[in-house]
Amino acid sequence: MKFTTPLYELFQDEQRNRIFIKRDDLLPDSLGGNKVRIAEAFFRDMEERDCDALIGYGDIRSNLCRVLASRCYQKKIPCYIICTGGDGEGHGETANSWIMKLSGAKLVPCRKTEIRETVEKLMSRLEGQGFRPYYIYGNSLGRGNEGVAAGAYVPVYREILEQGRALGAAFDFLFLPSGTGATQSGLVCGHLLEGDPARIVGISISREKERGTGIILEGVKEYFAGQGRKLPANAGEEVILEDGYRRGGYGCCDKEILECIRRVYLRTGVPMDPTYTGKAFLGMCSYIRDHKIQGKNLLFLHTGGTPLFYDAVSSGIFTAEE
Repeated sequence: MKFTTPLYELFQDEQRNRIFIKRDDLLPDSLGGNKVRIAEAFFRDMEERDCDALIGYGDIRSNLCRVLASRCYQKKIPCYIICTGGDGEGHGETANSWIMKLSGAKLVPCRKTEIRETVEKLMSRLEGQGFRPYYIYGNSLGRGNEGVAAGAYVPVYREILEQGRALGAAFDFLFLPSGTGATQSGLVCGHLLEGDPARIVGISISREKERGTGIILEGVKEYFAGQGRKLPANAGEEVILEDGYRRGGYGCCDKEILECIRRVYLRTGVPMDPTYTGKAFLGMCSYIRDHKIQGKNLLFLHTGGTPLFYDAVSSGIFTAEE
């Protein structure tokens, strides 16, 4: 899918920084978001491998699982989502999990300690039924497809640079929510190929810095290897992941995140969510303050999560006065 999403200046902050936003939440399929691009990369790889059933994995809040389920329905591909329930391993309901079910995906409840075993059992069962299943993360250990997912965002980086030039703005920093790390891996790859001076800062919404950085760098390495390119010597230096703004980890939220979502929506009309974009946007603002950044051009990549925004709305984030 080729679609250029809007990029524009959102506001200027008190430190004279120009804050821009790229609206990948407006990608025109499955309620948008970065996972639309990543899902399409998985489907291309799945077709090349001649597979005919898809297995996804994620939390009940997962934007990727929502998109996979929707696209599988459209493509008439059997879809199975191995689904963890987040805090306390409960398996509740979110707008994303509801859409997964609406799309006909079969949700397979799983504890985080049983992912490998669950993947292997499901793969074996589907193979026994005559299917050629495709697990989005490669093998049962979650390894093997890092380069595939990263490849989805390599051309987007070039798109960002072109849009910045059209606006007369060279970006000094690019911020984004970093969860699985695939989007950041792709942006880093694009950055290395283009050789521009911007700093890409992933705001971790879940993983600790050491583990998350390793996963992002693995995606970069796999992409370059798959393209037959030599990995630049400075690749490791370009992977910047900040884990100090996680607010308790994946799916954890507090009043400050909700207030940030409310404020951004009321002032700009841009919806964000507590799990991904709202937490990362607040993290970006904190990073700007903590690092005393002034007079720079900063870009925030809005990676989607619209259904989770409505989950947040129903929790009452608009009750406070402006």
